[in-house]
Amino acid sequence: MVEETHTINKIVDKNFARELAKHLLEIDAVILRPNDPFTWSSGWNSPIYCDNRLTLRYPKIRKKISKALVDIINQDFSDVEVITGTATAGIPHAAWVAENLDKPLAYVRAKAKAYGLGNQIEGGVDKGQSTIVIEDLISTGGSAVSVIEALQFIGADVRGVLSIFTYGFQAAIDQFAKLDIPVYCLTDYATLIEVALEESYIKESDLKMLNAWRENPAEWPK
Repeated sequence: MVEETHTINKIVDKNFARELAKHLLEIDAVILRPNDPFTWSSGWNSPIYCDNRLTLRYPKIRKKISKALVDIINQDFSDVEVITGTATAGIPHAAWVAENLDKPLAYVRAKAKAYGLGNQIEGGVDKGQSTIVIEDLISTGGSAVSVIEALQFIGADVRGVLSIFTYGFQAAIDQFAKLDIPVYCLTDYATLIEVALEESYIKESDLKMLNAWRENPAEWPK
């Protein structure tokens, strides 16, 4: 786990990080296949596939996620005015958080609509309003960064990003550091691998390969 002075990829509750990692493995929201890798749309080979949308099927798990996100906001961002979700996977979690906090909800499309008013930001964040971005997964950080930039372009005050899971790639850490945006994650790749080994989803002999991928995903396996 990488923790920077500007709070990049901070995990607030390490016990919950382990609990959530176990839930993600149990429901196949995360699948580990170090010896039979997946191929991502980017062309990268990967020993892991993560689909946090599966948490939507499990009320108990999604409620735990919502509570953990709400707790972070209450602790560190209590005066934030709007909750913003990333389209599409961050939207339901942002909606539950906004409902719990009784705050306005917005979401940001990947790009502006080509029809109607051409909106990219739906629900609305006004110039000068503070907001937190809710993301389901951080890989390279590109999608969350594009949301931040869209919000900053219209003059919103982006206080931070909250994500369910992060791979902890250096590329993402660097991007958020440049923007000086704190990032809080409920669980991460290192925690997941630790729990997966304890629960026998992987073997000790898989660790070297799994750690090598996290360090250099674009060229894995060499």
